[in-house]
Amino acid sequence: MHLQPILKTEQLAKLHPTGERPFLFSEVDIEVFPQNSIALVGASGQGKSTLLRMLARLEQADGGAMLLHGVPSGQWAPTEWRKRISYVPQAPVVLPTTVEDNLATVSKLHRTEFDRELARRCMEAVGLGHIGWSKNAAELSGGERQRLQLVRSLLLRAEIYLLDEVTSSLDTESKDMVERLLLHWCDSEGTAFIWITHDPEQASKIGKRTWQLAGGKLHEVSAPAAEDVK
Repeated sequence: MHLQPILKTEQLAKLHPTGERPFLFSEVDIEVFPQNSIALVGASGQGKSTLLRMLARLEQADGGAMLLHGVPSGQWAPTEWRKRISYVPQAPVVLPTTVEDNLATVSKLHRTEFDRELARRCMEAVGLGHIGWSKNAAELSGGERQRLQLVRSLLLRAEIYLLDEVTSSLDTESKDMVERLLLHWCDSEGTAFIWITHDPEQASKIGKRTWQLAGGKLHEVSAPAAEDVK
């Protein structure tokens, strides 16, 4: 049975901020299905982060349409859209409170029960099992904050994660742990992710599909496997 995409765009476009050419990118048509693991590659300055922020409705598109489960973006409340499509920035944003408060932020915002056991397992999986939850998150290293932010986002249990170089501050061991967790999460939760990376090895490891943003156009440079689209 053919699955419907979680997210679809039609002719999505963004004007170039400097005006040196009409569009930063245009005519972006994508479909993202459950369990898609997509590596987004391309040179700096092509608009990869801008595209992810647009998909999360954190930045305005200058043309085209986005549909979530077939429903146009304008018919979704932004907060409900972002519960389902979560953007995780490269520079970690943590609250200047305890690690536990940071982990519980999602449940407090959406008035759901804090899944303490899932949070513990995720912290272990990314190599943060030794961190005391009473510690102030502002005292963590850059790499620790990056992983804490990711775990906090996973607790949202979104349908799509938009990951903006989320392992850029990590050593090889920590990066491998994050990659394993996200690939497992994709398979076990049915979640999809679009992951910006400048590391070809990482792209080949985590991307069942690979998109390249270059010259103002988005190209699929590796075809999805049959199981990804059916």
